[in-house]
Amino acid sequence: MNDMFITALNTQKSTTNWMNLLAENMTNIYTPGYREKMSTFKTFLGGAINDSFEKNLGQGKSTPGTSNENLFLEGKGFFLTRRADGKSIYTRLGEFTFDKEGVYRDKSGNTVQGYILNDKGEIMQGTKTISADLYQETALKGGAIDIPTTNIKMWIDPNNGKYLGKYDDYEIKGDGTIYGKADNGKKVVPLYRITTRNFHNAAALYEIKDGQFIETAESGRPLLGSGEIRSGLLELSNADFKANISYFQMAKLQLDITNKLVSTNKELLQNAIQLVGS
Repeated sequence: MNDMFITALNTQKSTTNWMNLLAENMTNIYTPGYREKMSTFKTFLGGAINDSFEKNLGQGKSTPGTSNENLFLEGKGFFLTRRADGKSIYTRLGEFTFDKEGVYRDKSGNTVQGYILNDKGEIMQGTKTISADLYQETALKGGAIDIPTTNIKMWIDPNNGKYLGKYDDYEIKGDGTIYGKADNGKKVVPLYRITTRNFHNAAALYEIKDGQFIETAESGRPLLGSGEIRSGLLELSNADFKANISYFQMAKLQLDITNKLVSTNKELLQNAIQLVGS
């Protein structure tokens, strides 16, 4: 069994780490896509220590983006992006834009993934089609359709200034479908469907970079997402400022008490050493 001094030192260290985590949450309260960090503890006879840090994957509030290219995912799930090496990256931050070649990318350069659609809005798998009804039914049941995704491209033809050489404008609907618009909006054609994914155990995803996650054995395989996509918005941090303030005050009180215990134990130790030496 550890003595009181060791107990106080362990608690002092874990409380300091907790306060640093809470301060980070509060600092990023308005950072788009920031996921609140939560500290879990385990206790033992030698005091409390930080067990692990977890991410709060709950919904953050929406805020206006910088353009209609930005996306907000309302509900559970993640946007699917892909790195240059082909690795799948999952994110809630839809800070996407079309680059000069017309490729849809996030700020890190990862390509936003989607499905190619036919004129009826059906997903194309080579020359075969997957009906929209089947896709939605599978998503709601938490299943997956094994269809390869593709980069979304909306290049502009330099000869006529139109998207894909045909469309004057485009629009992104709530189900993630990107429509090309021509003839002053009279002609509306489905082009792509933005891909979203979910997981049975999303909390077990591994964060490789702020707001970017990869699947793990614990998270399970990705499933089809079913959240609604809103164009022109971004998701803010999901950190609860009031709750973090409250926790910070609790942690400060705990640290003050622990510091006093450490100080008292040091004085007792010094007095004991003096008595032994006299």
